[in-house]
Amino acid sequence: MSEERVRLGGMALGNGVLVHGPRFWACAVRGRDGTLEVASGQKPLRAVDVRNPLLRGPARLAEVFALLPEIRRRLPSAELPFQRPGVAGAMVGSALGLRLVRASRLSPLTQEAVAAFLAVGPAAMALRGSNLAEYHGAEHIAIGTYEHGEDRAKEHERCGSHVLGPLLVTSAAGSLLASRAPAQVRSLARAAAGVGAIAASLEIFSWMVRNDRHPLARALAKPGHELQHRFVTAEPSPEQLEVAEAALRECLRLESPANGGEGETPLTHPPYSNGDSDKAAAPPT
Repeated sequence: MSEERVRLGGMALGNGVLVHGPRFWACAVRGRDGTLEVASGQKPLRAVDVRNPLLRGPARLAEVFALLPEIRRRLPSAELPFQRPGVAGAMVGSALGLRLVRASRLSPLTQEAVAAFLAVGPAAMALRGSNLAEYHGAEHIAIGTYEHGEDRAKEHERCGSHVLGPLLVTSAAGSLLASRAPAQVRSLARAAAGVGAIAASLEIFSWMVRNDRHPLARALAKPGHELQHRFVTAEPSPEQLEVAEAALRECLRLESPANGGEGETPLTHPPYSNGDSDKAAAPPT
């Protein structure tokens, strides 16, 4: 690529897509009446400012969750992923299952294997074939096409599902170490091992992105890629792609040098008639 691209992240909603860059976010949703609504703003928490490797990974998760209340406030029609009954039910079932596994007499490695399945299996089944999976595919296609300068598939190399492989390894190692701690501090050791496993897995994931041709990186990415391909993404409709592209354009507008950002100047203008508003319906096409 001849031009520097803004490093973007995203999240699929039940009726739209969130796209976020280093400093700003933009969210587009399709209303029940078919109109396209877009809201955007500055991030309340910026992980890009965190340099400590132990805090950098958790900060990336925290910055996304910090956006959710702002999205709900600015876009009341947005359907957050956790609002879906199937996803919410799967999360509750997974949490209960995890507690039973942790209290069992299974070996630490077996516990981690079962826990990994419980953490992603029910939610993956709830997502399969849903609007949320289709908007997830639209998010990946829009961001991937922008980043690579060519049409891309619904699977993306930086999807959070790719953390699954590293997390299996780091969680197993952390659980094994915590099981050897004295009984009186074992609970604290397990909590510390859990936080450490998340931080380490996200650092490994960053290495995987930078070294995507390395055999180890490919092996660690395989579980997450299969999860994307078979369960948590689906081919979007043209209307869903339009929503994802609207969020992408607005985020790039905010991150552009013309707006004080460090990325490239967007090649197209956001589809809004009112440049002073950060929430507007897109005109008919």
